[in-house]
Amino acid sequence: MLCVPQFRFSEAARLLGVSDDTVRRWVRAGELVAGEDAARRKVVEGAELAAFARRLAGETPDPTGVRRSARNRFVGLVTDVVTDKVMAKVELQCGPNRIVSLMSTEAATELGLQPGVLAVAVVKATQVIIETVGGDQ
Repeated sequence: MLCVPQFRFSEAARLLGVSDDTVRRWVRAGELVAGEDAARRKVVEGAELAAFARRLAGETPDPTGVRRSARNRFVGLVTDVVTDKVMAKVELQCGPNRIVSLMSTEAATELGLQPGVLAVAVVKATQVIIETVGGDQ
């Protein structure tokens, strides 16, 4: 039987892309439920953290009002753009996630993509690979 993991505040913060202090504030405000592990350290149950992450993601409305089928949107900063005559490689840092996109140089230029620009990576994939780390199987 699989056991649902518990995450220490620092781990939860890293997963949510925020600081440890932000996690503590959410717990104090009652927005995120925490408990203690066997060593009496403050932890958040994995299922609680997943539900909270989902609620948090739902609080970010699309300011454009555009409706789309792609549900995977990553807001971040452009960190690097490498172009040649035809293609461009654009890197975004979206919280703890590094997103890399290949597009035409013309598109990158028209979008004004350069380091420091705020952008949104919209991902629509037919295949998604999920891996787990450690734990019982």
